Amino acid sequence: MQVILRQLGDCNIRRAGPSDLISVMEINLKTLPEHYSDYFYESLLAELPEAFIIAEIGGKHVGYIMCKTEFGFSNFKKLGFVKKGHVVSIAVVEEHRRKGIGKALVEESVNGVKLRKCDEFYLEVRCSNTDAVRLYEKMGFAIRQQLNAYYRDGEDAYLMAIELVQTNK
Repeated sequence: MQVILRQLGDCNIRRAGPSDLISVMEINLKTLPEHYSDYFYESLLAELPEAFIIAEIGGKHVGYIMCKTEFGFSNFKKLGFVKKGHVVSIAVVEEHRRKGIGKALVEESVNGVKLRKCDEFYLEVRCSNTDAVRLYEKMGFAIRQQLNAYYRDGEDAYLMAIELVQTNK
């Protein structure tokens, strides 16, 4: 059974399942230059289903976000070693951008990584993707570092991160 996490007009935001992976791969191929193996999608879904979220309109997939958890040095604290959520990939098809779908995907994935008791959440974004950088800043993410020649085509990325506040549930 598919549980809708949020409705945004006619768009349903929900957790992904195995049957969604082909559509997610198609969106990735259509919208982003970074592509992954089938196994990679399957492994991320198995590792962190709480933060592998899709957006659909009328049963058609229009966006996704997939994340993983890892342990590493804090993006905020000196010498801190923390559990972090990491946005591996996020995409919304061109015709459905600027409708709040990307924001909703990030917000629901934040909820997912909080369930796994992550202290921070971070992502990499192309420095040229000013719309995405602005969105993430509005959501509380801060640019913590510029990663030179991060992408295969040589473009730089910003590492953006946010500290997560755990609520007792």
